[in-house]
Amino acid sequence: MANLVNAERISIAFGTRTLLDEVSLGLDRGDVIGVVGRNGDGKSTLLRILTGALEPDSGRVTRSGGASVGYLHQTDDFAPDETVRTVIVGGADDHVWAADSTTRSIVQHLLGDVDLDARIATLSGGERRRTALVRLMLAGHDLLVLDEPTNHLDVEAVAWLAEHLRALQQGRTAMLVVSHDRWFLDAICTRIWEVHDGIVDGYDGGYAAYVLARAERARQTAQIESRRANLLRKELAWLRRGAPARTSKPRFRTEAATALIEDEPPPRDTVELSRLATSRLGKDVFDLHRITLRVGDRELIKNLDWSIGPGMRIGLIGVNGAGKTTLLRLLAGEREPDAGTIKRGRTVQLGQLSQTVGELPEDDRVRDSVSANLTQLASGREVSATSLLEDFGFTGDKLMARVGDLSGGERRRLQFLRILLDEPNVLLLDEPTNDLDIDTLTVIEDYLDRWPGTLIVVTHDRYFLERVCDVTYALMGDGRCVLLPGGIDQYLDHRRNAPAATSTPEPEPAETAAPKLSAAEERQTKKDLARIEQRLQRAETAIGRLHDQMAGAAADYQRLAELQRDLDGLTAERDALELEWLEAAERLS
Repeated sequence: MANLVNAERISIAFGTRTLLDEVSLGLDRGDVIGVVGRNGDGKSTLLRILTGALEPDSGRVTRSGGASVGYLHQTDDFAPDETVRTVIVGGADDHVWAADSTTRSIVQHLLGDVDLDARIATLSGGERRRTALVRLMLAGHDLLVLDEPTNHLDVEAVAWLAEHLRALQQGRTAMLVVSHDRWFLDAICTRIWEVHDGIVDGYDGGYAAYVLARAERARQTAQIESRRANLLRKELAWLRRGAPARTSKPRFRTEAATALIEDEPPPRDTVELSRLATSRLGKDVFDLHRITLRVGDRELIKNLDWSIGPGMRIGLIGVNGAGKTTLLRLLAGEREPDAGTIKRGRTVQLGQLSQTVGELPEDDRVRDSVSANLTQLASGREVSATSLLEDFGFTGDKLMARVGDLSGGERRRLQFLRILLDEPNVLLLDEPTNDLDIDTLTVIEDYLDRWPGTLIVVTHDRYFLERVCDVTYALMGDGRCVLLPGGIDQYLDHRRNAPAATSTPEPEPAETAAPKLSAAEERQTKKDLARIEQRLQRAETAIGRLHDQMAGAAADYQRLAELQRDLDGLTAERDALELEWLEAAERLS
């Protein structure tokens, strides 16, 4: 069968830089291809050439006659006076468009909180983005070209979108996807195209398979920098040791991965990092007591008791508007609680990465904006500012570029680098993956692996959160902030079951309702929860240590048997603690 789109020996250059050099490739019906590469290496240029928005300097692109192409750009072209209803369903009434179950599902999951009769000019950037995505999903195109489709989507919406796109792929819809969301790429893609150095390398499978194949190629090719190869091996080691759903994919060649990482240590030495963090921070970082946060008449957080200690690596999730950024601002001292008290450790040195990059000096040169020539990272390792700049992609002409001339991703990189140079012992990261390419994300993850401090991350990037954090908390939207022993999967299960639980209006009979806890019982239950959480963290650390010992005793079968017995006991203890935690949390709900 002929390809939907076929490119033969296409080349294009901008100034003296060649982005694509005699590239040939094709895209067929049912292909879902993830396009990855560094910012500026030509991903968007390739998409524009394949869709006909840009002509190559040489070569030829042919497209199947009659094939419909939909393109989700990073900016939209809506008229400000149009309404959402006009844009997505041509102004049709609710009873007309909602009669189709697919249309109803798309609108409900992506625009459920948006008034369809609102004018485009009144929408936020995220709402406009979701409106553009819905319009594209409803158009029935043969080829979908999606440039960062998960921007402004929370983890629940990203999971739904991945499931919907998989259903479209089964119906033979083809897709080209540019995204830095590695979980999303792994969930939907059948192939990966890596754009770099004027060429496009193709890899079968999703992101995990791409990491494996790329790491194998790095081992076999002496020209690839050792630094980049080490980062890939480290990421692959985490993938291989990660969640069962990730390692059980048939396309992820388990035997080859095991051989490749047999000498690779775990990404983080959690025991040593915890020791260093305690020595730098003491016992206290943040203690929140009965905290309440409000925005207008809405209560985002209610009566929150939370103790955050040295070395904790916390991921914070929740739907848009649940209060995640507001909570970070509270921890940073940028706002006061509406009720309750917060105590900050005396030795806390805070580093904060916000969602905006406007605080960088526009007229400074990149090299001059980094004041230190030599700095000692929190881990104790001394590095030069030039070395850090190179690690973060600032080389050659980029060193003397004006900060104001940098792209959004480059400014984000520089912002994070400057925070590292300030040597903080507490990091608050608000959507740190925005505008960053995957190679830069692996560099940041590598630095965070060696960073001994308290880390709190708000992100919709599921891969990044699972990669750098040890525990996950969720703002549930009803004032609660709860620990998720089962991680993001537990949160998504809760969200999926929530509509069913709330759809029956009949209250339970009064005599069967759980009795309300007294104030003393509530305080004791919260103390129990904090105690269980600490025991869970200790159990997870011990389990990780046992895995390391088992890897080192691979040839000693007697020792392995002893370690396995210890592991079975710790696993049973952890499972019992998780059940105990859920029961205590249920008493508070």
